Amino acid sequence: MIINQKLFYIKDLNYTIRPANKSDATKLSELRLKIDGESENMDREKGEDYIDPARFAEMIETDTNHAKNLFLVAELDGRLIGYSRCVGNDLKRFVHKAEFGLGVLKDYWGYGIGKNLMKETISWADRIGIKKIVLYGVLETNERGIELYKKLGFEIEGLMKKDRILSDGKYYNTYIMARFNEC
Repeated sequence: MIINQKLFYIKDLNYTIRPANKSDATKLSELRLKIDGESENMDREKGEDYIDPARFAEMIETDTNHAKNLFLVAELDGRLIGYSRCVGNDLKRFVHKAEFGLGVLKDYWGYGIGKNLMKETISWADRIGIKKIVLYGVLETNERGIELYKKLGFEIEGLMKKDRILSDGKYYNTYIMARFNEC
């Protein structure tokens, strides 16, 4: 699915949020790899579940042609600094919902990039009739993320106990969070 690109200016930083296109595939592969290594909030460690440029190109093509999928990137001076992906469901019992995920380079946290990626996705989802957006595996220690999600209308729907092992060798809980649009 395609949306119009938007320019944002926050704290002296100009960046664009726009739909991903196939020419972004190599940059997306590199970006995801870097983001995975910067924070334990992500599901993967750096290099795990690696997606090569060819696979990203396939994902982008699929998402561009699927009415209930949206793949966005945040771009600064020709460089990708964040991404989000929302994937809908074609099964009749789940056609009302979509799963969402995002990542932003740590150097650009605090510039509203994650928030704006989410706001663009929420606006798109509401426009096309998706009623429920689900975030799986929100790490319990990701306080900034949880606060942001709640501000955007998400609530905690479930707790998965001892769901993740982090670098300290300890188990951590994760939340299932969701936003339901009743309109």
